[in-house]
Amino acid sequence: MQLSRRDMLASTAAAALAAASPAWAVPTGDGAIDKLFADLSDAMLRQSPETATFLGLDKDKRAGLKSKLSDQSWAAISHDHVFCNDWLSKLKAVPDAGLSPDAALNKAVVGYALEMGGEGGRFAFGNNTLGATMGESTSPYVVSQQGGNFVFIPEFLDSQHQINTKVDADAYLARVEAFATTLDQETDRVKRDAGYGVIPPDFIMKTVLGQFDAFVAVAPEKQRLVSSLVDRARKKGLGDYSAQVTKLVADKVMPAVKRQQAAMQEVNKKATHDAGVWKIKDGEAYYSWLLKVGTTTTMTADEVHKMGLEQNAQLESRMDAVLKSQGLTKGTVGERMTALSKDPRFIYPETDAGRTQIVDYLNTLIAKTRTQMPKLSALELKAPVQVKRVPPDIQDGAALGYMNPGSLDGTRPSIYYINLKTNANWPKYSLPTLTHHETIPGHAWQGAYVTETGKLPLIRVLLSGFNAYVEGWALYAEQLTDEIGMYADDPFGRLGYMAAQKMRAGRLVVDTGLHSKKWTREHAIDWFQQCTGNPRAAVTSEVDRYCGTPGQACGYKVGHTELVRLREKMKAALGPKFDLRDYNDTVVEAGAVPMTVLADLLDRHTKARKG
Repeated sequence: MQLSRRDMLASTAAAALAAASPAWAVPTGDGAIDKLFADLSDAMLRQSPETATFLGLDKDKRAGLKSKLSDQSWAAISHDHVFCNDWLSKLKAVPDAGLSPDAALNKAVVGYALEMGGEGGRFAFGNNTLGATMGESTSPYVVSQQGGNFVFIPEFLDSQHQINTKVDADAYLARVEAFATTLDQETDRVKRDAGYGVIPPDFIMKTVLGQFDAFVAVAPEKQRLVSSLVDRARKKGLGDYSAQVTKLVADKVMPAVKRQQAAMQEVNKKATHDAGVWKIKDGEAYYSWLLKVGTTTTMTADEVHKMGLEQNAQLESRMDAVLKSQGLTKGTVGERMTALSKDPRFIYPETDAGRTQIVDYLNTLIAKTRTQMPKLSALELKAPVQVKRVPPDIQDGAALGYMNPGSLDGTRPSIYYINLKTNANWPKYSLPTLTHHETIPGHAWQGAYVTETGKLPLIRVLLSGFNAYVEGWALYAEQLTDEIGMYADDPFGRLGYMAAQKMRAGRLVVDTGLHSKKWTREHAIDWFQQCTGNPRAAVTSEVDRYCGTPGQACGYKVGHTELVRLREKMKAALGPKFDLRDYNDTVVEAGAVPMTVLADLLDRHTKARKG
């Protein structure tokens, strides 16, 4: 969904080619399973150089990875399930007896991830791999408005590939050349999948083709691929790389982009307006698997749909009370929220100055929240965050807000991206809850535990994309800021928080509606706008996102609901011994895990606390 941690980890799809992994004798104990995890981690990183860069691991013995990109050919993608099943067999051969609690937890988490990746091999199209499931970006489509190397690589090279030495700059050049190769590999897969009828709907194709038109309209020497290297190399005193990188972009990248553009134009002739994956062969089974990936539960589409309707009604009642308290009584909740979203009191100017005001406000919100963290956690994490606008060249297909975690070596902070294509999407009251979600105490705090403490083994970092945990925590973090009174003097901010919760409940309804109940795009947009009251452009972007990555949007509210349930269960069991900070920190210290694994972990923690 845009350049994010999700996309970075999705590149581990090519780990399928790690068939050269070492032969394995039956191991026992923590030492043996740690060795297995180390070998698995190395295999994944060899086949996903982007992930190595993203984590700051493309140095020392892995320095060679910095000049490479993942193999995007069907040969690589199609062998991923073999890779998963092979390593799963090795993992299962390690007896549970004799493992420490931490090792047993790691085994359960890694096993779950490998099982999901292995199951993805049933669906021979798109991106249904271990890397994609862990990157929360599983998609039936190789190229979409928010997926594919055309969207991913330019921003990746600009924001993640560090330029400090001549070796770094030369590695950048190598990756620009490799970018052209991966584009052609994806183009071959686009044509292959189209032969099986796996084609993005026409409205997604329209956005994608517009993105291609915008890209090829920019001369090679003006491309961000060029300016990113040239500007950074010059600042570091490394010389002038303009001629070299411009030639690569002109001779290699632009022709590959145009070949992919032509392939997409041809495929577009067969695109239909059907929005859901029900249109694909075995679509019902495919969506069931996608829901398992997105929620780490066995909930059916009907159960998810029902949960969304019920929680939407509950939140609507709460919002109605707040609206009435502010004198807003006429119309449905959705209609009143629509009117509020256009209220000049809350709208930033549609100018660059207005965009600067938004970024400044977000930095102020983050600083304020830091002062409140001792109420929520005893971990004392630093969690540095940089706020950046989504690059204009990818903003049309990007999500409205997202976050990239900092590197493991601490050299790069978390980056909070805000899509400022139009400031009308961001009435001021909507920004606090989004910021709490993406930064502190949400994703940036969650990620800081991994990057600052180093307590999780590398394999757990690589397999850290369990969507219901990751997004469920961020949604729970939004709730925490309300519970500690951060909206006590800001009723509209609190209304924005509840509206965001209501939107996530609505996602359950819309995602299952599109992919299970055969809703049209127009019906989904109409229902979702009535539900949220959000601007139609913002709602349309969201609905199109769900069409591109089915099931992913369901993880938020399912994960949040489970975290609240588990908290209430612990509170009931511990009574006066219950400590909110202890619960929160136990969840964060677990690292990203399936929700079933987290439930077992919290049960054990509760028993230990009871004594």
